[in-house]
Amino acid sequence: MASSASTPTQSFTSGTRPSLSAVPHLVDGARRWGCRDWVPPGDYARVRLDPALGAAIAAAYVAAPTLDQQAVASYDAFRRETVRQYEYLVGRPEFGGLGVTVRVMDVDPYTKAGTMIDDLAHRTLKVFATAATDNPHPYLSDAENDMFRAVHDAFGHAAIGRGFDRHGEEAAWLKHSGMYSRLARRALTTETRGQNCAMIFHHRYERFPEQKAALLPRAFSDPRTVRLAGLPSG
Repeated sequence: MASSASTPTQSFTSGTRPSLSAVPHLVDGARRWGCRDWVPPGDYARVRLDPALGAAIAAAYVAAPTLDQQAVASYDAFRRETVRQYEYLVGRPEFGGLGVTVRVMDVDPYTKAGTMIDDLAHRTLKVFATAATDNPHPYLSDAENDMFRAVHDAFGHAAIGRGFDRHGEEAAWLKHSGMYSRLARRALTTETRGQNCAMIFHHRYERFPEQKAALLPRAFSDPRTVRLAGLPSG
């Protein structure tokens, strides 16, 4: 779940086996965007988050400053590309968009990923408003952060049919990485892989971590660090 500031619910931890279906128009939409898939189609169902790697990512996130000036170039690129993806997501189909209606809510709209994916199958999506939380982003505006929540849920989760457990979040980061430039991908990694690992391995699901605009070590943005079920790590 992209940059959520809500109290983690059971949906983050329930099960590790993907049981959802990818949304066809988002699968096609991600392909038409020209995204680069880091693993062959179908392998997203096999993505798993290695606990040792997750703990290392969490430690790096917690140690990072709230706002690092060295991250500005990456976050500027991330912001521009996120806005473009959002315009594509909500744009009218006759003009090349995907026609998804996004509603920003004052309460967390989803406790289960299946409900969100079902909404997106019907071209609607709700996102939890950043302004309704006490966890603002240090660099993005509330509206920009809400846009990112929308595109990540659509192109990260719904385009591959993976939920909010730790393995689903890893798969969503991997998928969505292919829709960003190399520069913006560093910020994306902080926003998704970094935040989720900090919540899971540092805060033990008790709360969502402080949002940051910082860069994690470059290796953590490398898709080659991902483990696939049935294959040895490393």
